[in-house]
Amino acid sequence: MRRPLMIDDSSQPQGPALHGTNPARAGARNERIVLEAIQRAGECTRLELAKQTGLSAAAIANITQRLFDRNFIFEKGRRTGVRGMPAIRLAVDPDGCFSLGVNIDRDHISIVALDLTGSVRARYTQETDYASPEQVLAFLRDRVADLLAQKLVLPDRIIGLGVALPGGLGRVDLPGRPADYAQWDTVDLPALFAELGPWPILIENDAAAAAIGEARFGSGLIHRSFFYILLSAGLGGGMVVDGSYYQGATGRAGRIGFLNDGDGKSLQSIASLSALRADLVARDFANIAPTDLMSSGPVVLDLVRAWIERAADALAQPIGTINCLIDPGAIVIGGRLPLPLIDELAEAVARRVSSIDDQIVPTVPVLTAQLAADAPALGAAILPFNDLVFQSPTE
Repeated sequence: MRRPLMIDDSSQPQGPALHGTNPARAGARNERIVLEAIQRAGECTRLELAKQTGLSAAAIANITQRLFDRNFIFEKGRRTGVRGMPAIRLAVDPDGCFSLGVNIDRDHISIVALDLTGSVRARYTQETDYASPEQVLAFLRDRVADLLAQKLVLPDRIIGLGVALPGGLGRVDLPGRPADYAQWDTVDLPALFAELGPWPILIENDAAAAAIGEARFGSGLIHRSFFYILLSAGLGGGMVVDGSYYQGATGRAGRIGFLNDGDGKSLQSIASLSALRADLVARDFANIAPTDLMSSGPVVLDLVRAWIERAADALAQPIGTINCLIDPGAIVIGGRLPLPLIDELAEAVARRVSSIDDQIVPTVPVLTAQLAADAPALGAAILPFNDLVFQSPTE
């Protein structure tokens, strides 16, 4: 379980951490590098892998054989149109392994299954307000049973379960929170989900998970550093620096929702799906799922667009500050809104940020996240891959 380790290091010498290595560690790292090189290329030959990685032909032959033995890669055929014996093309085997990702929030539960190429094999979402741990477990139990019964994944190749949920899920007071919802802050999540399968369980903040997913399969392919804003029942954020998620000294970096606007209101009381829902309920439009907003009629869309303008007003100054202090390559906005509405919000924020930025500080681009609305669940599913399969950006 991913939790920051609190250590009193005031008496320890300060400086960069030193990391030794050994042949076994180096071998595992080289396997990750070769696998990632194949994945990025889509398909490539052993000779191309040697050129890309700087490893010898003999090392590449040994590593690819081990990847074959683990069912991570397969031979896709021989390259044609060249002189001599055509080289064998290698590709990542989608069925090599699978990972499950879960997102628990105050208004929904989601689970996705990813294969080794990052493709979604299945996704399930249940719109439900303030689900209890028992309700979440029942939903996941049924959905995992569906996955296995339909053979959408191979059970013996599931390498882990990632869980993404907001920090302080049971403590943060959002509209409609029942008193017993505080139990989420004392639940032993690995124990709760142990019956789902014999897999490692990794736990991460939902905005962090979304940022991690975006770094590997979304905007991170273009922008190595960016600040991610997650629109959910609350408002979260995460910072990616040089391809790696930055947790901060105590694991709390990026919590943009707890900042205040000029009137002293928290940002997540304005720029969140809870705030949007309150606006809709006030006009007697209750129980509209975020995915249904685009098809809910012009009156609802007018209310949504009025909320977008207020949210953009609230976000502009904090984003301008982030731009000055951190200098990210981009601001990336994702969440459970339909993509056209996130596009509108990103454009509205970009207009305001460009009007307040100083000429000395270049205006940061504000982009819509490339991953789907269930980005926290996708990011959660990537956690086991990052731990066990893919190369870490810091390696």
